[in-house]
Amino acid sequence: MGLTYLHTMVRVKDLEKSMAFYELLGLKETRRYESEEGRFSLIFMAPPGQEDRPIELTYNWDGDDALPSDSRHFGHLAYGVDNIYDMCQQLQDNGVVINRPPRDGRMAFVRSPDNISVELLQNGEALAPAEPWVSMDSTGHW
Repeated sequence: MGLTYLHTMVRVKDLEKSMAFYELLGLKETRRYESEEGRFSLIFMAPPGQEDRPIELTYNWDGDDALPSDSRHFGHLAYGVDNIYDMCQQLQDNGVVINRPPRDGRMAFVRSPDNISVELLQNGEALAPAEPWVSMDSTGHW
C-alpha cells in the first residue's frame, strides 16, 4: 500500500464563511466531527467524486488566537503509512526531528525543511505501543 495522501488541514476563524467559500469552489461536506470536550469541529470537504481527497476545516469554538489577522494559516498535511514506527525511524535516521512521536502506535508529527507540519497516521489499526517511541518526549511544535 505504501504512502497514501489523506487530507490537508486548515484552521478557520468563521466556519460558515469558510464553508461557503469552499462550496463556491465546488467542494461538498463529506464528514463532520464535533468535540464538546475539545470545543472544536472538524469538517471534511471534497469535490464530488473525490471524497478520498478532502481538506479538513478545523474550527475552534472559542476562537483561535494563533491565526494571523488575514486568516491565512496552514495546518498540516496528513499521510497514511504502512508502519508508523518504520517510517519514523527512517525519517529520524535521516536527520528529521520527530516532533510528536508515535507513542500510541497510531499518530506522529514531523516538520518539513520549510517548517510545514506533516501528520503521519498508521494505516488500519494502531500498532502495539513500542520503544523507543513510548518514552520519547515531544519536541517543539507540530
